[in-house]
Parts: sequence; structure tokens; C-alpha cells
Amino acid sequence: MNIDLDHLSSADTYFAMTQAIIPRPIAWVLSENDAGDYNLAPFSYFNAVCSDPPLIMISLGKKPDGTPKDTRVNIEARRAFVVHIAGVDQINQLNASSATLPAGESEITHLGLELADFPGSRLPRLAGSRLAMACELYEVMELGPVPQALIFGRLTHLYIDDGVAEWDPKGRLKIHAERLNPLGRLGAREYFAGGEVITLARPA
Repeated sequence: MNIDLDHLSSADTYFAMTQAIIPRPIAWVLSENDAGDYNLAPFSYFNAVCSDPPLIMISLGKKPDGTPKDTRVNIEARRAFVVHIAGVDQINQLNASSATLPAGESEITHLGLELADFPGSRLPRLAGSRLAMACELYEVMELGPVPQALIFGRLTHLYIDDGVAEWDPKGRLKIHAERLNPLGRLGAREYFAGGEVITLARPA
């Protein structure tokens, strides 16, 4: 099978890409609404892009009505946001947070999720998450006719549950992926749950 993307609609291209580029990490993003409560939404067009400065990127489309997603509006207005790496045990909560709610309505309240203080961050984190990243808006770029928004965030602080990370004998951080058990994204309605961790030495 050989597919020429120039002959696919944007919707069909999206459908193909999200099944071909797998598994993808999921950014479960908490941002602050106008009223001071919190929005929560997952995005799987997400990755690290730079370590100096420490930057991550989240790609957002628009709502079905063509307006910007609340996450973008909140981040541009208040700059701070928190990215969580959800565990497999949080799949139902994460999936439920992808529902479109009226603007300003909090998924945290709607789903009954608990928050916890995040030292170094102006915003809280999800109490049930084992890894969270405090971010400040670095830059927003727009691509394509929609347009798609690329939000670059500068990481300022990490929260890592003590049960999934430690310092190795060389003083470097070691996060145990099998303990974190992160949830990944596949295509359509599919998610990726765990898998074997393979460790190989880097060739000389």
C-alpha cells in the first residue's frame, strides 16, 4: 500500500498520521480559566524539542465551531500551565477530560479530580499523577490554513513521585518507566498501555 497524502483530505490525513506515528506521548494539560478554576485536556501532538532552554511543544487545532481551544486561550492569557504524564490507571479520567465542555467550565470539577500544591509552580498539579511539569509560555506559532497552533513551553520544575524515580550512583536522575507505566496514544479510539522495557548499551 502506497498512499499519496496530496490526494487525502485534511481529516483523512490526520486519521492516517495518528495511526502511523505511534505510540505518542500524551500531554495532559492543566491551565487556568478566567474565573480562577482550571481547565484540563489531553493532547497527543506533543514532545520535547530542546534541552537548553528546556522546551516542550504541544500542537492544538481548534474547536468544532472554529474557535480557539480553551487551553490555548488560557495559556496565552496567563502563560503558566502544567503538563502531566498520565499513568495507565488514569485512562478513564484522561479520556473523559477530552470531552468538549462549555468555555470556562472546569474538567477538574466536572470529573471530581483532586489537586495538590506544586512547589515552584503558580498552578497546582493533579494529585493522582506521578509526573508533572510546570511550564511557562515560551512562544506560539501557527501553521497551515486552520491554523494549527504550536505552543512551546519552557519547563521550570518537575514533580516526580518518589516511587518512580531515584538518583543513580553518578548523581543522575533515573525515572523508572515501568513504574511510571505511562499511557500512550495510538489512532482513533486506541491507547497504548505499557510494554516491555528494553535496555541496550549505546555503541562505542
